[in-house]
Amino acid sequence: MRQYTDSEKRTLGKVVCNLCGRELRLEQGILKEGVFSGDTRWGYFSDRDGEHHRFDLCEACYERLIRQFKVPVSVEEETELL
Repeated sequence: MRQYTDSEKRTLGKVVCNLCGRELRLEQGILKEGVFSGDTRWGYFSDRDGEHHRFDLCEACYERLIRQFKVPVSVEEETELL
């Protein structure tokens, strides 16, 4: 879950893992550790039609979650990091 210091949502004030509740390390509005951000808008044919969901997971919770998958995530190596 992201909290911003301004109404334009330009400067991060806090990022909290939605699963474990741990506050992620932030320095001067810059996230200093890995995070998985989920963002989806539910559409027709779902039980959540018209809802917009957002969440953040720390790396430990992301790893715990994907270990439960029956079909593993697709992983590709990136040669240039942003």
